[in-house]
Amino acid sequence: MLAGSQGCVKDHCTQTYKYFVPVYRTSEQVRANIKSNAPIAIERAGKLYIRGSYIFLNEIDKGIHIIDNADPSNPRNVAFIDIPGNMDMAVKGNTLYADAYTDLVTVDITDPLQSKLTCVTEGIFPLRQYYGYFYADTSKVIVDWLPRDTTVNVDCGNGGFFGIEFNKHEVLMYNDMAAVLDISSNAYSSSSPAASVSPFGAGGSMARFAIAGNYLYTVTTSDLNVFDIHHSLSPLFSNKAGIGQNIETIYPFKQKLFIGSTGGMFIYNINDGAHPQKEGLFAHVQSCDPVIADDRYAYVTLRTGTACNGLDQLDILDIADVNNPAWVRSYSMTNPHGLSKDGNLLFICDGRDGLKVYDATDVSKISLLSVVSDIETFDVIAMNGVALVVTSKGLYQYAYADPAHLVLLSKIDVAI
Repeated sequence: MLAGSQGCVKDHCTQTYKYFVPVYRTSEQVRANIKSNAPIAIERAGKLYIRGSYIFLNEIDKGIHIIDNADPSNPRNVAFIDIPGNMDMAVKGNTLYADAYTDLVTVDITDPLQSKLTCVTEGIFPLRQYYGYFYADTSKVIVDWLPRDTTVNVDCGNGGFFGIEFNKHEVLMYNDMAAVLDISSNAYSSSSPAASVSPFGAGGSMARFAIAGNYLYTVTTSDLNVFDIHHSLSPLFSNKAGIGQNIETIYPFKQKLFIGSTGGMFIYNINDGAHPQKEGLFAHVQSCDPVIADDRYAYVTLRTGTACNGLDQLDILDIADVNNPAWVRSYSMTNPHGLSKDGNLLFICDGRDGLKVYDATDVSKISLLSVVSDIETFDVIAMNGVALVVTSKGLYQYAYADPAHLVLLSKIDVAI
């Protein structure tokens, strides 16, 4: 997203950069628009959540698409909730919880087509900020970025931007402007372990929000936040527990939270929902780490190609003794991201290698049943015979009555 060119005349050099200038709204303007608005095209699909016949699909850093999925062969994009800075969400009953940069917003979705903001809890996610230098109008909210081409004079002996070197995941912001070097996202982040399932909805394996009983759990890079949602429209911050470093995902199963990090998988007991207690840890080499679980095993995907480094594989862990998770077997993958399980079927989004379906009846020798290889996949929820898959091209749905031959039911493509 950054274009650069360089030229020299004697001792003077120039470099041309594509800057991104922030578009601001006041907090009042932003909050007034957190409601069901007219649908917009999907540009960058993120995380997803299912509630009844509706799909809630995150548009990274912009908001949430509402998709009527009463007929999976003909889904309809019916509304958009404008939430700047949104990355994650979870649903309890008729209430949607979502992040908006540093804040937690609560939205009444009793009628998804007439959703409305009910509560804003400020400053919950202080680490939702950009890298680099940023001198911005803190009284307003960034809602978009507009590109600008700029040519500057630089020291010919220094190859960095204004004499500064940055890695490819950084964003430089200076005097209300941003030079974007590469803001790639990891977003591409229950009795049936098909997804993090509650009586009210289901989320994917890349989630950083989870609901169990009357508590909402969210993870930052280092902490587990707990919110009391007995009164769902007015969540109350309960407490915060330090977990470690580089926390990535959270997955609830029965009375446990499985928390993935770049260094391993944590297991927390939530018998006392307000006070999660750490029970177990399985450490692995540094790698990105979504995790799901069933009654006996945890399934963890590790991947390279990001700041996580590490390996590309599926790890299966025996969690019969949650205090001492035991490694069972690892399976080589290409670049695995999200995963889901329905009965003995294990679905893995293997990045550019597509969607893979395995028979996991015997975890010591899972067998590949089918591959959908013409898509780059990031996350999946498999339940009720339909797999919803977030891809680089959009949201795809497949029927898996015959898991050896998946049938494409529909797709909502991203705007080009």
